[in-house]
Amino acid sequence: VMGLILMLICAMMTSISIVREKETGTMEVLLVSPVKPLFIILAKAVPYFVLSFVNLTTILLLSVYVLDVPGSLFWLVVVSLLFIFVSLALGLLISTVTRTQVAAMLVSGLMLMMPTMLLSGMIFPIESMPVILQAISAVLPARWYIQAVRKLMIEGVDVSLVLMEVGILATMAVLLITVSFKKFKHRLE
Repeated sequence: VMGLILMLICAMMTSISIVREKETGTMEVLLVSPVKPLFIILAKAVPYFVLSFVNLTTILLLSVYVLDVPGSLFWLVVVSLLFIFVSLALGLLISTVTRTQVAAMLVSGLMLMMPTMLLSGMIFPIESMPVILQAISAVLPARWYIQAVRKLMIEGVDVSLVLMEVGILATMAVLLITVSFKKFKHRLE
């Protein structure tokens, strides 16, 4: 559920807000200002990062202090912040590909939310899926986040046992943010 909530807020809301700026024409005004495009994009993503962090804090406080879920709270926050960053990068990529808010909502809803719910291992175990669906689930950031959270929270293992998931999420973050910035500059020049 944490993965779904964070993906919803980060990816969907970030993509819609940037596309809204393009639709209304204020993105062109921002781009002719002396501020670099990188800072414009970051300024649009920061409020959703803060909102996601508040949601994460609320969920973690409830799970640790109300539900007595074991695990290292520090490492759970670190992995969750990495997932938030990946989700924001995904939202930025969607905003560079789409032209309208409706298209951004459809892409983020259909291409992110449904696969996240069905293929990330949140509802159905990945091991019981056909091989093709297992391969598709390997490119979903939520799969790796959910695996890491299960290991850290439910199993209470050491962070050294989730390094693979953290590495995959970090690689996804770097790739997505690089592609997003390159496509953003290319489209608006």
